[in-house]
Amino acid sequence: MGALVRGACLVLSLAAPFARSAEVFTNEFFVRLHGPGGRDSADAVAKRTGFDLVAPVLGSDHEFHFVHRGLSNARLKRSIAHTRRLKVDPMVHVAYQLPGFKRVKRGYKPLNVENLVPHIKVESDPTDPYFQYQWYLKNTGQNGGKAKLDLNVEAAWAQGVTGKNVTTAIMDDGVDYMHPDLKFNYNAKASYDFSSNDQYPYPRYTDDWFNSHGTRCAGEVAAARDNDICGVGVAYDSKIAGIRMLDQPYMTDLIEANSMGHEPNLIDIYSASWGPTDDGKTVDGPRNATMRAIVKGVNEGRNGLGNIYVWASGDGGEEDDCNCDGYAASMWTVSINSAINDGQNAHYDESCSSTLASTFSNGAKDPNTGVATTDLYGKCTTTHSGTSAAAPEAAGVFALALEANTQLNWRDIQHLTVLTSKRNSLFDAKRRFHWTMNGVGLEFNHLFGFGVLDAGAMVALAKQWKTVPARYHCEAGSIKGMQKISTEKSIFLKIKTTACQGSDTQVNYLEHVQAVITLNSTRRGDVELFLTSPMGTRSMILSKRANDNDHRDGFTKWPFMTTHTWGEYPQGVWTLEVSLNSKTPQSGYIKEWTLMLHGTSEAPYTDLPVSDPHSKLAIVKKAHEERNIVHVKGNYF
Repeated sequence: MGALVRGACLVLSLAAPFARSAEVFTNEFFVRLHGPGGRDSADAVAKRTGFDLVAPVLGSDHEFHFVHRGLSNARLKRSIAHTRRLKVDPMVHVAYQLPGFKRVKRGYKPLNVENLVPHIKVESDPTDPYFQYQWYLKNTGQNGGKAKLDLNVEAAWAQGVTGKNVTTAIMDDGVDYMHPDLKFNYNAKASYDFSSNDQYPYPRYTDDWFNSHGTRCAGEVAAARDNDICGVGVAYDSKIAGIRMLDQPYMTDLIEANSMGHEPNLIDIYSASWGPTDDGKTVDGPRNATMRAIVKGVNEGRNGLGNIYVWASGDGGEEDDCNCDGYAASMWTVSINSAINDGQNAHYDESCSSTLASTFSNGAKDPNTGVATTDLYGKCTTTHSGTSAAAPEAAGVFALALEANTQLNWRDIQHLTVLTSKRNSLFDAKRRFHWTMNGVGLEFNHLFGFGVLDAGAMVALAKQWKTVPARYHCEAGSIKGMQKISTEKSIFLKIKTTACQGSDTQVNYLEHVQAVITLNSTRRGDVELFLTSPMGTRSMILSKRANDNDHRDGFTKWPFMTTHTWGEYPQGVWTLEVSLNSKTPQSGYIKEWTLMLHGTSEAPYTDLPVSDPHSKLAIVKKAHEERNIVHVKGNYF
């Protein structure tokens, strides 16, 4: 059994309220009954009040999702009459109308579809006709790429690992489960359509094939091998489930929550290639029920080992920051960025300190050289792109790891990602962010996290892996009270901590670190935040966002997260630097900063054998054994 997450309730309370200007209300309602009445009682309430019962919320026996067919699914005012109708029912304890909000697919491109091509046989390689275009699986330098810059999946396959008995749910606009390259790897029992509330998550037809997104993602994970159709999936013997949940005018908290909590013991991995609008001015994340679903998934899913939630980091480019996306920046998710086939970051890649690793999206010389995968109606495409394409590749790699070791918990996957991802030849084309070494010798980059996933290395290490020690969280300190910030100079706030030494929640070896911050300014987009650890690792936890003109909402208890201090020792002085990067005078106030440390009390990796003395595992183990590391300070910018 995986170790339970300590302090989940505290972290839940840190979910910030979001700006709701021009709020939209749907025809969906949350209803909580007075007691555990079950579905029959809820159905009776629905019939008495003129509503339809959609489903329980996260399997609850007293919380339910209702809909009223007579109401518009998007209106600017709450329906007081319909809400009152529910509230006056003697069995109803709480009822409220659900607001709607936008969630966008990442990496959508206009229609560009190709027919199935003739069979092309490649010696010892998969015989699928599009395998030659799948440079992210085997990069031989095709299309101007850099040879051997790929996911190294052949090294995993050579170990006899292909994803058997692992299911990845594609949470998206549906999956063409009748596609000949997907139908034999489709897990119907684990699939559901939350947009139409039925068992058949088939994409809704549009002339421009807008709803091809989920089918393309599914093919990256589990397209079959050697069947003369399209290409091959990273984990071609694994299963995919379709969860259709993006295709309605507005998203609601209950649709998201039930999607992320659907069949958690049948689904191992949830892959999400969407999020809040990537416009460089939005600050948004999961609401209450959705956060509950994710936390429940990592604590209880996979029969206690924890579900793995893979998230695309975002397509807002250098004008956005994925730490403003509460899904990608969550500790419970694995945030994946992308690189192109010569090692550069893609122009749409967002940077942030919460990104754990990277996979691939576009070609460098030919922008149409994207990811080759399945498309709607039995077709294939070579133009899937964006961090949308990156996240399912990561899900496929994780599926390989889960076959290699069925006892891996959700945190084991994150540790394996940190230890086996490679710098390879990834680089920032604009030379803003360099590779830097943290206090225990782990190399990271603000764009790429700990590097590109290496399926062969992850599978090899997974086979000998020992579950990491129990995870604790420590509220390490807090600074409260208004402190002015301006463009004239940065301010530095310091918290000295023992990391809860001597208590039941002592943290000695870091995983995630959060700076939970409340501030406002005359222009939110000019705020920059840096967090420096006691071992000298400096993380940019918020960058300038040129499009963010907010002067009212600011940040309210927003949990900025960094993975850059992974494995470090947290005791000592942490420094938060707050500045306003603007050519015109701006000002503001930071009202509160709370430092949250997450990690283990016991040293991880102690029981793992080291075969390569130069590996990340060997470096970190030696650092932990000595505990007197001299920090090699890299040039961050």
